[in-house]
Amino acid sequence: MVHQTIPTKITKASKASNKIRPMQAPRYLSRRPPWFGLFVAAIVGTLSACSVAPVLHAPEPASPSVQAPAPAEIPRTLPEPTLPAPILREQSRWVPVQWSELPGLNTDAIHEAWPAWLQSCQRPGPTWKALCPEIAQLANAPIEQQRRWMRENLQPYRVESHEQRAAGLLTGYYEPALVGSRQAQGHFKVPLYAVPSQLGQRKPWYTRQEIDTLPAARAALRGKELLYLANPVDAMVLHIQGSGLVNVTEPDGRQRWVRMAYAATNDQPYISIGRWLLDRKLITDASWPGIKAWIDRNPSRVNELLWQNPRVVFFREEALPVGTTPPGPKGAQGVPLTAERSIAVDRRSIPYGTPVWVKSTGPQTNLDRLVLAQDTGTAIVGAVRADYYAGSGPAAGELAGRLKQPLQMWALWPR
Repeated sequence: MVHQTIPTKITKASKASNKIRPMQAPRYLSRRPPWFGLFVAAIVGTLSACSVAPVLHAPEPASPSVQAPAPAEIPRTLPEPTLPAPILREQSRWVPVQWSELPGLNTDAIHEAWPAWLQSCQRPGPTWKALCPEIAQLANAPIEQQRRWMRENLQPYRVESHEQRAAGLLTGYYEPALVGSRQAQGHFKVPLYAVPSQLGQRKPWYTRQEIDTLPAARAALRGKELLYLANPVDAMVLHIQGSGLVNVTEPDGRQRWVRMAYAATNDQPYISIGRWLLDRKLITDASWPGIKAWIDRNPSRVNELLWQNPRVVFFREEALPVGTTPPGPKGAQGVPLTAERSIAVDRRSIPYGTPVWVKSTGPQTNLDRLVLAQDTGTAIVGAVRADYYAGSGPAAGELAGRLKQPLQMWALWPR
């Protein structure tokens, strides 16, 4: 699933140093005069006469020339394991850390991420192939057993840029759920196309505006209509997200859900229509809800807005099982995505199938959780950069459309 994204400094606290040293007795008390013993005996006798509690007499003081060895200091916790060397990747630097650095490790419901992990094990990379049978055996294990297995078999690495910046950006994406028709009728006049047979003969292919206006482009797409939507903005959302669910009405009147899955593009660059509106000071909120509100106020300028993004996505239709909740769309790893447990990453920073611990705090959501790197997107570029798959439908779309928060990431890698 290939998608695009519409368009905080973290200062580490300095380590506290331990400068507390044991108090030393003054030198004038290190040697005692001959009358010292008599003086102490008199004091002890006086106190004994006044006390009602038993007195524990201290042992005879050691000779000034013989010093008793100091008792060994007992460690409060077991020593942390030795850390391995950092790992350098094309777009990032992985710095090994202790498990105690991961926020929310003991509170996240990691068993909710296990289905996504099992999906990644359907197409494991060489590093994960040996561990996938154990991951499968732990699918129904208690959460503490799953957490213990992770700590014993995986090493967490803080993901940083090569310039040692650990702060990044989290955005969101989702799968739209739309209504469509198999035929062009009534309000359903916006087509979604399959891959044209002549796509490879022209690079880049026709732009969005040319597809809407040039006879040659329209002729090349004749017969490639998969279905029709009622709103060109919904079609744009589908192109940006990369896939979507459509409740389609068939010619005989039957209705069923199908998935429009990403197949190819026209090789044109992606231009954010939200950025275009911001640059012209037409809006201040470039989220999808903000863009749709502007469109509602300016219906005559819809084509002008949509044509700013020349990229067009072509789709393939996937049938869905009747009467069941459909699985998520397939990501770039080639496995179905799991709502709230899959992310898109820059694969030059984090390989597909890698379990990742993420932390993000902001106005839309607070995340301290385990996710799986299973997808990518043209706007997902950089060491500490992720797109959070929120799921399908309007609620997921609301979150994804507004999500833009600071991000920290830890990659979990086999020891």
